[in-house]
Amino acid sequence: MPVTTGEELPVKIAIIGGGPAGLMAAETAAAGGAQVELYDAMASVGRKFLLAGKGGLNLTHSEPLDTFLTRYGSRRAQLTPTIRSFGPGEVRDWAQRLGITTFVGTSGRIFPTDLKAAPLLRAWLRRLRKAGVQFHVRHRWCGWDGEGQLQFATPQGTRSILADAVVLALGGGSWPKLGSDAAWIPILEERRVPVKPLQPANCGFDLKWTDHFRTKFAGHPVKTVGVVVKTVDDVVIRRQGEFIITESGVEGGVIYSVSAGLRDVIAAKGVATLRLDLAPDREVQRLIKDLSKLRGKRTMATQLERRAGVAGVKAGLLREVLSKEEFADPVRLAAAIKSLPLRLVATRPIEEAISTAGGVKFEGLDEQLMFRRLPGVFGAGEMLDWEAPTGGYLLTACLATGHAAGAGALKWLTERRPASR
Repeated sequence: MPVTTGEELPVKIAIIGGGPAGLMAAETAAAGGAQVELYDAMASVGRKFLLAGKGGLNLTHSEPLDTFLTRYGSRRAQLTPTIRSFGPGEVRDWAQRLGITTFVGTSGRIFPTDLKAAPLLRAWLRRLRKAGVQFHVRHRWCGWDGEGQLQFATPQGTRSILADAVVLALGGGSWPKLGSDAAWIPILEERRVPVKPLQPANCGFDLKWTDHFRTKFAGHPVKTVGVVVKTVDDVVIRRQGEFIITESGVEGGVIYSVSAGLRDVIAAKGVATLRLDLAPDREVQRLIKDLSKLRGKRTMATQLERRAGVAGVKAGLLREVLSKEEFADPVRLAAAIKSLPLRLVATRPIEEAISTAGGVKFEGLDEQLMFRRLPGVFGAGEMLDWEAPTGGYLLTACLATGHAAGAGALKWLTERRPASR
């Protein structure tokens, strides 16, 4: 375990993991006067952060904080104090101090003005180095040696490090090629740290398309639909947005927003039903009336497009699910347009997920995010047991827990110092 150095100043805090949570912990600890050394298994830090920014870096969200906090579901209570201390407003201020201006998009999401992650990361690393943070890449954490020192596998062999406090920010299990491979789980479980098994979050799902549909529509976006999911607790979740047809099923924004509910239903029942509203701007009675009109020589495809605004992949979905008899009946066709059931049979593998659920249980942490069984060791980021949808909630919580863990390590060391003299 970490060993304090008594009167030796400044104290040394080791940060293990170079994602947003680890970098924020490093910034917070360095600002408090600590000697900070950051270790990462990859050849460079922030790799998943850069990948997240490829489609436009979503930093946080502009909705009211009380609404924002609901996005953390069952872990809202545990994360509320942390995010209230470092929430959406603080994230924007932090980016501004890095020279990165932000704007609020039409969806309420907040982005850097240039939408890019790389300039922000470069500015951040410059500031961290200026603050004295030392970076050690290609250092894979292996736990502790017999003398309680941190042990790392490096290209030059095994290396042991003595630190006064440690922040673990090792990520979850998604995108292992970028460094989040969950190799820390057996190390912590051996020390009796309670860990909930990891599961995919913000993920896609499998269902059994026909060969015809898959061949014709895989890769096509399905725009502006409503989705309805009933959770294992019979709570009905309604969202609106877009998604993508994949070779094996569905994925994308609105699917991610309900993925936790779908995943848990599949785990409990083996299958989950996702209901699609293919025409969210039209009432079912209007659809019945319009679809009942004689179509003359027009094809059914033309009738659907003219009378219901349903064409292309949406029409393909109807034909994929409905029988010929249902398709020919205006009443049943209208009902299907407003509530088309897709039978999902599995989540996509955790390696493909945007994020993961599960991790170190909050019951094993104190209010400063210190492991109860490992004094002087703190946790941050996605390796903790929480999840949230995309929309800025993931990154905000990673930054907030990193900030809390860095501050917690400083506080713990400050409180111990008089007793060690």
